[in-house]
Amino acid sequence: MHCALYDAGRCRSCQWIEQPVSDQLTAKMNDLHKLLAGIAVKEWRAPVSGPEQAFRNKAKMVVSGSVEKPLLGMLHRNGNPEDLTDCPLYPASFQAAFAVLKPFIARAGLTPYNVARKRGELKYLLLTESQLDGGLMLRFVLRSESKLEQLRTALPWLQQRLAQLKVISANIQPVHMAIMEGEQEIPLTEQRALEEQFNGVPLYIRPQSFFQTNPAVAASLYAAARDWVRGLPVKHMWDLFCGVGGFGLHCATADMKLTGIEIAPEAIASARQSAEKLGLTDIHFQALDSTQFATVQQDIPDLVLVNPPRRGIGQALCYYLNGVAPKYIIYSSCNAQSMARDISSLSGYRVERVQLFDMFPHTAHYEVLTLLVRE
Repeated sequence: MHCALYDAGRCRSCQWIEQPVSDQLTAKMNDLHKLLAGIAVKEWRAPVSGPEQAFRNKAKMVVSGSVEKPLLGMLHRNGNPEDLTDCPLYPASFQAAFAVLKPFIARAGLTPYNVARKRGELKYLLLTESQLDGGLMLRFVLRSESKLEQLRTALPWLQQRLAQLKVISANIQPVHMAIMEGEQEIPLTEQRALEEQFNGVPLYIRPQSFFQTNPAVAASLYAAARDWVRGLPVKHMWDLFCGVGGFGLHCATADMKLTGIEIAPEAIASARQSAEKLGLTDIHFQALDSTQFATVQQDIPDLVLVNPPRRGIGQALCYYLNGVAPKYIIYSSCNAQSMARDISSLSGYRVERVQLFDMFPHTAHYEVLTLLVRE
């Protein structure tokens, strides 16, 4: 992939961009083999990759510059701004949206936040696109509510020029720190969730819920988990750290009992909406801490699927799983280092299958799906 921003030294986020994708995959597989070197793996599945460019469904843009000439992109460590609206990781539809959003910022009087001076109102623009119909979700991250009415008044102009905008909200982040969003989310449209679909499964993206940024590879990841689960004698399943329910909703069948646990209420609202649309009746999503939920249960499932944040599932949950010994564990990880540590702490299990998913091309990051079977 060619990137003028990289060539000019303006952005080096894609540190592996000069390597062919095949070499990137080889390096990632070598890293995964090294991390799991002390663990016997029965089957290594071929890695899965997707498009090299225009694959991202989300843009997180720092707003800088002036209200008349805003820049959308990032700040370098020295505080200098960099406009990244031409980043080749974004689809062409994003570039068209950015071209409208820049004059809208001036029209709405949303002064970009100046980090050094601690002045201004608009900190970030967060844009998400649905692959289902091209619908967009737009979030304005503001320092306060002082410009909220100005924003509301100007929105019809924006909606007229970007008809694909379906969900708009304002997030209030008053803290002078490198925190992307605050707790308060103010809806600015009647529609509150952006509908997406992977492998025929409806999924809903809400402003404060996590969603994968590489739809093509994410769809392959969910499909792989579905195929693995349906090849096992599973009638009862837990989906821990379930997010919007992508794994559980793919794996669930009409005769399976499934419980999905996620600490974020917004994500659980999305998962319940999907389950209702699919007509699944014996599927239960709850907004709870996954470890706290699991460690007080008596009705142990056949399979536990975990999809934790980068820190992994942790010693407390590993200890609990060792004690209750579900027949199967599927571990989806965005950090193979913490996954390897957790697997080493899960005694009495063999690693049946491992597969790498290149969710983040041109970087060292990747995702892994692992099937563990009780011996």
